[in-house]
Amino acid sequence: MYATGLDRLVVRMLQAACRVMWGFPPRMIPFIVGRMGAVRAVVWFARNMPRYMSTLKVLGPVRTHLACVTISLRNGCSYCAYGHAYALELFHLRDRDRLFPIAAAEIAEWIDLDARQLRDRLRAVLQQAGLHVEALWVDRTLDLVAGAGPMDAAEARIAHLVRMVGTMNGIATANDVPCDEAQSTINKDRALKARYTTLRAGVA
Repeated sequence: MYATGLDRLVVRMLQAACRVMWGFPPRMIPFIVGRMGAVRAVVWFARNMPRYMSTLKVLGPVRTHLACVTISLRNGCSYCAYGHAYALELFHLRDRDRLFPIAAAEIAEWIDLDARQLRDRLRAVLQQAGLHVEALWVDRTLDLVAGAGPMDAAEARIAHLVRMVGTMNGIATANDVPCDEAQSTINKDRALKARYTTLRAGVA
C-alpha cells in the first residue's frame, strides 16, 4: 500500500492527529495516502479540515454530520455513512437524552436507495426524532450533491462537504474499507458510548 517511507510517515502523522481529535486512527487513512501520495494528502487535509472544523461550529454537529451522512449514502459509501451516522446518534443521545430512532449500522445500509427514496427515508426518521428543521436540510444537501449551486453561506459550507466527503467516499468504496468508529470528537466520550451501547442492546 505504501510506495515510500514518506508515505508511511504521513500515514502515522495523520493517524496520530485523528487519534487526538476522535480517539482512534481511521482505517481509511492509509488508503487516502495510497491514492493521493504523501504530499498531496497533507495538502488535501490542510485545505479541507480547517473548513470542516469551522462548519461543525457554524452549522453545529448534528446538521454537519447529517449532511455527511446524506452525501455518503447518495455516493454509496457505507464507511463514511456509518461513521457520521454514529456521531449523529451520539449527539442526539447527549442532547435529547434518548436514542436516535434508527441505528447507524442500519442507516449505513441505505446506500442503494435512489435520491427520492433516500430523501423520504431520511426525512421520516428525522421527523420521528423530532428534528423537523433538519429534515429540510436533507433536501438541499441532496440538491447540492446533484449539482445545484449554493444559495447562501450555509449552503456554501454544505457544498464544500459535498466535495470533501465525496473524495473520501470514492476512496473508501474503491477499497471496501470496513466501518470503524464515530468520526467526531464525541467518540472520545466513553461514558456516553457505554450508555449508548447499553440502550441499543435493550432495543435489539
